[in-house]
Amino acid sequence: MSTSLVSILMPVKNAEPYLVECLDSILNQDYTNWELIVVNDHSSDDSMHILNRYAEVDQRIKVFSNNGNGIVAALKLAFHNSKGALITRMDADDKMSPQKIQLLADHLKSKGRGHVAVGCVKYFSEDVLGDGYKKYEAWLNDLTKSESNYTEIYKECVIPSPCWMTYRDDLIDAGGFDGPYPEDYDLCFRFRNHGLKVIGVNEILHYWRDYENRTSRTDDHYADNSFLDLKVHHFIQSDHDGNNKLILWGAGKKGKRIAKLLIENRVDFLWICDNPNKIGKEIYDVVLEEIDISKINNDSQVIISVAQRGEQEKIKKQLENSDFNVFYFC
Repeated sequence: MSTSLVSILMPVKNAEPYLVECLDSILNQDYTNWELIVVNDHSSDDSMHILNRYAEVDQRIKVFSNNGNGIVAALKLAFHNSKGALITRMDADDKMSPQKIQLLADHLKSKGRGHVAVGCVKYFSEDVLGDGYKKYEAWLNDLTKSESNYTEIYKECVIPSPCWMTYRDDLIDAGGFDGPYPEDYDLCFRFRNHGLKVIGVNEILHYWRDYENRTSRTDDHYADNSFLDLKVHHFIQSDHDGNNKLILWGAGKKGKRIAKLLIENRVDFLWICDNPNKIGKEIYDVVLEEIDISKINNDSQVIISVAQRGEQEKIKKQLENSDFNVFYFC
């Protein structure tokens, strides 16, 4: 059973309606050797007053004001002021299960350095929860239970941002919270690239609140273009094999954005699609070609930019007997 100090890093911005519930869930943890490092990110509501009230009662809660702007700057400041050997995250509008810190710490300590412990999550909302969130929750939890999170890393963020724990030194080695991209998704790639193995915790440890003004819906860091920029950046940096042909499959909105990024980074690629109105036409000075699997070498890399589920299933069937290295970007 772990007894190490756990630092919980939590940015706060206008979380007044949910902050008490969040803080109470942290105070109710079975594991008691923790510190909560809170950074108030220029809140205009009563968040700071609530934080100070809790900090006066419990010395494990330490409150700072963001000297920059946004979630990444807040996390950097929180990490800088933390002391724990183990690091985890929390969102100010969510809730922890009572055993969250205990189970993450125990699983992590059982394996040692070079690992990141990841728990299962559950979305909830005062309004109707959309099917998209339910599907993402199920998909994410399945990956965590099988410890196969990295296999789908180009589709979506495969580690829930407020439900992981790792060693302080491993987080530093992976680059901490540096970078211009959405911190949670970028951190997934950097965990993978630095060889941190996922330890899945099968229990639901975190309750993810959805509502209209949630940061992931409104922050510029979470714009769709940021995700594509991030994916292409990490693909070129870590997975692109310049000795083999790269094929971009699909010429919709996402396909065009990916193509533009590849061109900007001087990466050669063959662009294919099944739209007769686009085949033979030029986009960004690249001629789109018809799909012909027989003409593609088995050692080729293929980026799939087709988002529709039905079309993706067709593509998977077309590729099931091939040895292509396939990357689903949506």
